[in-house]
Amino acid sequence: MKSKKSLVKLILILCLIAILTAGCSKTANTQNTANSNSVVITDMLGRDVEISLPAKRIVAIGPGALRLVCYVNGASKVVGVENAEKQWPSSGRTYIMAYPELKELPVIGPGGADSAPDAEKLAGVKPDVIFVTYLVDKTKADELQAKTGIPVVVLSYGKFATFDEDVFKSLNIIGKIIGEEKRANEVVEYIKKCQQDLDNRTKDIPDEKKPKVYVGALGMKGGHGIESTQANFPPFKAVNAKNVADETGQKGSIMIEKEKLIAWDPDIIFIDENNLNLVKQDYDKNTKFYNSLKAFKEKSVYGFLPYNYYTTNIDTAIADAYWIGKVIYPERFNDIDPAKKADEIYKFFLNKPLYNQMAEIYGGFKKLDMDN
Repeated sequence: MKSKKSLVKLILILCLIAILTAGCSKTANTQNTANSNSVVITDMLGRDVEISLPAKRIVAIGPGALRLVCYVNGASKVVGVENAEKQWPSSGRTYIMAYPELKELPVIGPGGADSAPDAEKLAGVKPDVIFVTYLVDKTKADELQAKTGIPVVVLSYGKFATFDEDVFKSLNIIGKIIGEEKRANEVVEYIKKCQQDLDNRTKDIPDEKKPKVYVGALGMKGGHGIESTQANFPPFKAVNAKNVADETGQKGSIMIEKEKLIAWDPDIIFIDENNLNLVKQDYDKNTKFYNSLKAFKEKSVYGFLPYNYYTTNIDTAIADAYWIGKVIYPERFNDIDPAKKADEIYKFFLNKPLYNQMAEIYGGFKKLDMDN
């Protein structure tokens, strides 16, 4: 009898050992699986960041970070947004126009070009990764990662934004981390295809046969009139236009004297429609000056959609380039309907046609009449 009880006891002990061993084994396998999904990503600051893939909960802070996430089909994975994204008007930021539900998400910090990240609020929404742009200090990125306990991956728009290699690399980084590598590759290839198409249509036109062009009223830390322009203006550069401002030898945004515009006397002038009201106000006060310009006398003044809002809306910038190409070289773009092309671009990047909304807000692709 005693031996039977001992045998039962032994069997129970063996069963318990087996159960415990199986449990340990399962835990070990889970850990191994988790470790096998961890990879080291090199971000745009050259930092090596360990992260488990795919990230299912993400946040994006800094100018344009959320936009790049949306381009790579990441909007549904975003769990919080900057307060600026919620408070600013959606118009012009096409990624918010396409995904207005993002404005309903919890606040993860103030946002804006010069704001500091809020580590507590970022950690509070429990993201798997924090994407951040315009952070050029490795130490600050490491500090934010240490404070939140969440991998911080730095992205970049580079120097030229629309067709910049840094943008391509950033899109691919996002794609790899959120499990959208195929989509990221498609976006990069689409941008490159548009760049090549724009260049192919215009690259063989002799310089002496190109009209002189000027872009005015560009936003630069606020609204400005016709004196605000840009050398190496990306849409002009994309279609090999003869930008009179390039003669300055400068790069990027510049303010000129009105006398300089008279000296240049461009054949065609493009106005950023976000600041068109400022140009019209100045036109009413200085009609004589404007009517001394060839472009105004010959009614060769055109509006285009503003594309810089919390850095570059790449989709709108490409749409503008096709419209500008159509105006400058109509015979080279005779197959292009700028409005339809814009919607094709918006649908590719953000899954929604947005041209009509943009045109309703700003005016759209059209010749401008300052008297009306």
